[in-house]
Amino acid sequence: MNETTTPPFEIKLAVSAEMVEDTLRRLLDTRPLEGEVARPQRLLDAMRHGVLNGGKRLRPFLVLETASLFDAQGEAALRVAAALECVHCYSLVHDDLPAMDDDDLRRGQPTVHRAFDEATAILAGDSLLTYAFDIIADDATLLSAEKRLALTLRLARAAGIGGMAGGQALDLAAEGETLAEEEILRLQAMKTGALIRYACEAGAIIGSGNDADRERLGEFGAAIGLAFQLADDLLDLTASSEAMGKATGKDAAAGKATLASLHGIDWTRAQLRGLVAQARDILAPYGEEAEGLRQAALFVAERQN
Repeated sequence: MNETTTPPFEIKLAVSAEMVEDTLRRLLDTRPLEGEVARPQRLLDAMRHGVLNGGKRLRPFLVLETASLFDAQGEAALRVAAALECVHCYSLVHDDLPAMDDDDLRRGQPTVHRAFDEATAILAGDSLLTYAFDIIADDATLLSAEKRLALTLRLARAAGIGGMAGGQALDLAAEGETLAEEEILRLQAMKTGALIRYACEAGAIIGSGNDADRERLGEFGAAIGLAFQLADDLLDLTASSEAMGKATGKDAAAGKATLASLHGIDWTRAQLRGLVAQARDILAPYGEEAEGLRQAALFVAERQN
């Protein structure tokens, strides 16, 4: 698809993804940083394989776009966006392992444990996770110490036991179980929604937004986080493996409870439309400056892969 046929939002998303990928390439350099002894080549290659393999870079886009509401574009926002992508990609590397989801493909390429080995994949994920906090804490992220502390603390809570990792634990424990709707919502708010909410809150922190801004953008992130998971569940039921670049139909095969399987395809599509409308209402105070975020909400709900 070329620029004459690609929708403007997707062009904007691709430009953002390229900027973030360039930042990640710089960060995943072979040269050790002060305090590091060496960067083992095989481990670094596995980290790069897990991170520099395409993808829409939606979470980094949300960091950059929410920061832009406060005129806070620049290297600091890019570094925070890249750090968040390291956390997201670490989670994918570990989720793909045989002990978890046991996937062979990710974005149409062999998963890290297939391209390398399981031990290297575990270490690559560990390294990406810890490096994310290194990136934010570093003085090279040109923000005040107070902002870097807030970003670090919130990321730790979004990624850890009360967020993404906890959500994955609940998801694994729920295989073959019948969950109530509120249990599914809690699981998904943790596993998928926590990092997306963080992405939107982070932009407000970078840009010195007030408490009301942080809360409002966090609510926006929660709405599109749920939309992202609903769309993902819908695609798992309806899309082909070729379109997705990974195996589909695995939730049903594993006996995982999702809202789409609980309520059906038509209900899920109606919920997605409602979440897009909710997201737009949340952004109303920001006027035209938030159009990129409105388009992101629609993109999340209507994505085909």
